[in-house]
Amino acid sequence: MQCDYFDAGACASCTWMGRAYADQVADKQRHVEQLLAPALAGRPPVAWLPPATGPEEGFRNKAKMVVAGTVEAPALGILGAGGRGIDLRHCGLHEPGLHDALPVLAEHVVRARLAPYDVGSRRGELKHLLVTRSPDGELMVRWVLRSTEPEARLRKHLGWLLERLPVAVASINVQPEHKAVLEGEREIVLTEQATLAMRLDVGVDVGVDVGDGLRLHLRPQSFFQTNTTVATVLYEQARAWVAETAPASVWDLYSGVGGFALALAGPGRSVTGVEIAPEAVVSAQLSAAEAGLDRARFVAADATAWALEQPRAAHPDLVVVNPPRRGIGPALTGWLESSGVREVLYSSCNATSLARDLAALASYDVEAARLLDMFPQTTHHEVLVRLRRP
Repeated sequence: MQCDYFDAGACASCTWMGRAYADQVADKQRHVEQLLAPALAGRPPVAWLPPATGPEEGFRNKAKMVVAGTVEAPALGILGAGGRGIDLRHCGLHEPGLHDALPVLAEHVVRARLAPYDVGSRRGELKHLLVTRSPDGELMVRWVLRSTEPEARLRKHLGWLLERLPVAVASINVQPEHKAVLEGEREIVLTEQATLAMRLDVGVDVGVDVGDGLRLHLRPQSFFQTNTTVATVLYEQARAWVAETAPASVWDLYSGVGGFALALAGPGRSVTGVEIAPEAVVSAQLSAAEAGLDRARFVAADATAWALEQPRAAHPDLVVVNPPRRGIGPALTGWLESSGVREVLYSSCNATSLARDLAALASYDVEAARLLDMFPQTTHHEVLVRLRRP
């Protein structure tokens, strides 16, 4: 992939920009295998599946843009030296529909007189513009503001924006503090619709015709993988492994909006998703109800604390963990070791913490693993690992 911003030295976020994509994937595979090797020593060999890849550009379904500059000439991108705004609205990583929406959103900033926040002077209102695009082309647009002062102007000019872009959800996020935090806790939804449907071509065996695959509803503060193509492969791979053992019960810890839980649901199988973010739980419950998954339930709780509180008789056949970069840690690995859980699927975005956790899960064999390249042009990676008791 060629990038004018990278070549000009304006943006160095993609540290592997300019490297052949095949070499990027091969290096990630080699790096992950080397990191995991010490933790897997003495166990049966791991069956590594071929890496899962998608397009090396035009793959991001989400844009997280710092807004700088002036009301008349806003810059959507990142902050450079001295807090100067660097406009990246033509970044080649964004999906085409997202790429085309950013200039219109910049014009809307001008029309609604949304003063960009200036870090140095601590003046202005608009800090970030967060945009997510669904596979059906609909958008979720969020304005991260210092206060609600511009709300009336946003509402006044929202009609202009809706005439020009397929915005399904629009909201204000209030982040009043002067610190490097992407968003605040308060969200004000401006549209009648409050969720963005992410339709994935993942089959859902629910005994009814769901028609268009897996539909995950995202609320404004919900997390979803930024690469829709590779996320679909991630869920399909999990389904393929689970189909081989057909567990009667599944827990999806760190379940987010329910991607794994809903992808693995099926007739005769109970699925429980546990997620600390209430907004994500509401999203997952809506998706389950829409798909007719009456044996899928979702709980708003800390995943580790919740698991440790459950009686042994309630332990499932299979546990899915999809933790943040820090991994699942000693409390949850210790619980898994002492539990009756036969099988674990571990989805990791950090092979270093994954290696540490796998070393602690000594009673499980790591039967198979697969690298999924969610983040081309960078060193970041996703790994899905299948563990089973011998």
